[in-house]
Amino acid sequence: MSNIEMLLSIMAQLRDPETGCPWDIKQDFDSIAPYTIEEAFEVAEAIALRDYPELKEELGDLLLQVVFHSQMAQEQGLFDFNEVVQVLCDKMVRRHPHVFAGTQADDEQAVKANWEQIKQQERTRKGREHNSTIDGVPAGLPALQRAGKVQKKAAKVGFDWRAPEPVREQVSRELAELDEALSSGHKDAIEDEFGDVLFTLVNLSRHLKIDPEQALRRATNKFERRFRVMEALQTRPLSLLDESALEAAWQEAKKASD
Repeated sequence: MSNIEMLLSIMAQLRDPETGCPWDIKQDFDSIAPYTIEEAFEVAEAIALRDYPELKEELGDLLLQVVFHSQMAQEQGLFDFNEVVQVLCDKMVRRHPHVFAGTQADDEQAVKANWEQIKQQERTRKGREHNSTIDGVPAGLPALQRAGKVQKKAAKVGFDWRAPEPVREQVSRELAELDEALSSGHKDAIEDEFGDVLFTLVNLSRHLKIDPEQALRRATNKFERRFRVMEALQTRPLSLLDESALEAAWQEAKKASD
């Protein structure tokens, strides 16, 4: 028995209605979906940390999600794991004609153009013809990632700034509009303007060729590191310090951790 056959067998036993695990039996596509997303992020975290033993384990956890969904689909007569793999193999061959069909693709841009054209053909065959340039971006993506993808699609037809400087100016304008909303005290307006600030910052990151998700993760990690140092340096709980003492402790932690 191969490793993948063993994994499929284990999953089938876990889902057995009579002898399986009560938790596994209870699950459905909707309840498992959040775990699938979480495991993908844990893979990304292991990569960011260059923790390759952890990456090996997290990739296994992500594979388990595919097997879990496939088992539930098989139970409902929808498809099974082998069909998932077959569809994937067919798609990879179809979307790489420059490798498998002898067509020409001289550089990465040509590959991307071919890929998008083939994806559009696939959508048409499935009856999913898109009417807008920005169609095809999954609504379930993390907000920062989805914002970037929508912006990139719009940029393909020229709806974009040409340089980072005007985008930075737009950030200032959006912040001014947020200040106005804050003055009004209107919660919906504040949320709307705050969203505009974030959306414009994603646009700026794109022009600066910075991954906003990675940049925010890096900033959060820096804050976490400094905060832990600040806690370690204090002889009293932070909750007992007043505002000025907290600021002094923070500045001390920054010096000690940087």
